[in-house]
Amino acid sequence: MIFVLHRTYFPEGTQGMLLLNGQFICYTIELPWIQNKRNISCVPEGLYTLQKRYSTKFKYHLHLKNVENRSLILIHPANDAKKELEGCIAPVSYHTGIGKGNSSRKALHKLTSLVLPALAKNTQVQLRITSSLSYFKSR
Repeated sequence: MIFVLHRTYFPEGTQGMLLLNGQFICYTIELPWIQNKRNISCVPEGLYTLQKRYSTKFKYHLHLKNVENRSLILIHPANDAKKELEGCIAPVSYHTGIGKGNSSRKALHKLTSLVLPALAKNTQVQLRITSSLSYFKSR
């Protein structure tokens, strides 16, 4: 199972659309691309394995494994990338501005309702992050 996150980069933040088998799942928001710097940049483009994670703050959410030079990169709820994210990805139901969205918990629930049953069956779940800007792919 491979989800595809197709992004558009802006100086103020990163907008995305998350798809599974070409079907829309939700939108995403992230921080802008700042050369993969910890806590202030979005995740580099590439292919990542997803794992289930639980915390009291976010409940069940997802962890991206093996992000180069980064640790604990999550997919968790947030509606404002600059105020609520430190390099993670937030699913949102709608974009309301660059790096902003709404109904993030609802979007995360939609995503985890697909991912968690697959993980429970020991199915590998991956996230491919891509954009129309090919030079980001080498970073």
